[in-house]
Amino acid sequence: MQRPILVVTVGLPGVGKTTRAKELEAELGAVRLTPDEWLRPLFGPRDNTLGRDTIEGRFVSLARRLLTLGQSVILDFGVWTRAERDSLHDLAHSCGATFRMEYLHLDSEEQWRRVEDRQTRGSSTTFVITLVELDSYVAMFEPPDEAELGASEPAAPPPEAGSWANWRAARWPTSEA
Repeated sequence: MQRPILVVTVGLPGVGKTTRAKELEAELGAVRLTPDEWLRPLFGPRDNTLGRDTIEGRFVSLARRLLTLGQSVILDFGVWTRAERDSLHDLAHSCGATFRMEYLHLDSEEQWRRVEDRQTRGSSTTFVITLVELDSYVAMFEPPDEAELGASEPAAPPPEAGSWANWRAARWPTSEA
């Protein structure tokens, strides 16, 4: 039996993460978990940080269960920080799965053009983002470097966390580490 794969899409809004996740879903026969497809039906048209964190936490738990059962999973979150990515890398390893990162990046002009286009079309699964907000997201984003992209093992967890499972439980309180 082939090892399941945990794929995480990494990048900012408008770079094509969900489009790529859908391609991988068909290619790998994976379960794709995309919070934006759940947020609006559950919480309405406003981007809801608490709702997003809640859904992401539940998806992390579901991914763990599916990987344990041998099912490949795509977490289409964007995972903006190195710690989030390392914790998910650890999750994959703890389930006997392969970890794969799909990092997508565009120049800022093309990214903004895509965000505006998506908003003009009135997508039912995305939220309105202003250029000021997009710029603030860029400032928060920690792009993966070559070492991270090529890593076969996750980095060590922060000492204060003790383990990546503890870190995941603090980051996504609704996850089951």
